[in-house]
Amino acid sequence: RVYTRDQLLVTGFLDGEEISIIVNHWPSRSGGEKKSSPFREAAGALNRKIIDSLVKINPNAKIITMGDLNDGSYNKSVKVVLGAKLKKTELKSAGDIYNPFEQMAKDGNATLFYRDAGDIFDQLMVSEQLVNAPANTVKYWKAGIYNKPYMIQTTGQYKGYPLRHSMTDVGFSDHFPAYIYLIKQL
Repeated sequence: RVYTRDQLLVTGFLDGEEISIIVNHWPSRSGGEKKSSPFREAAGALNRKIIDSLVKINPNAKIITMGDLNDGSYNKSVKVVLGAKLKKTELKSAGDIYNPFEQMAKDGNATLFYRDAGDIFDQLMVSEQLVNAPANTVKYWKAGIYNKPYMIQTTGQYKGYPLRHSMTDVGFSDHFPAYIYLIKQL
């Protein structure tokens, strides 16, 4: 048996509305992207199963699935297995998931770098019910990557990368944080 990371589901109330958040850290690319892909596809399938279960219990479930997926928005685990959509207009039914980070990746943004290639493995995706929420309810507004100048390596081999903490330098992480805004229009 191959053990992998669990996915944490938390359901609670935000301004009186039920919201479910799935926190993920999908299997690494250890051994190579191709060899390890089935493990992330299995994580994507589990994520899809959790979302489908939430929607079966409550067709109006507002869901956020988020984390370091160790895959980009274009990889099979996210695009096919989870079924994440590029455009809000592609959301047709309860349980459909919108990934705002797919367009950001297409625009050349990144949350991490490996061998001088940037990618977005850190993603927050939202359900159709958060995107198309009625007025006066909690709704998805926009997403971003927090990469302020003080968080960026300015010298050396890794110039332009996220500023990591080391024995000699105070830094933050090897990934830039990703975020979303939820709003409630009154």
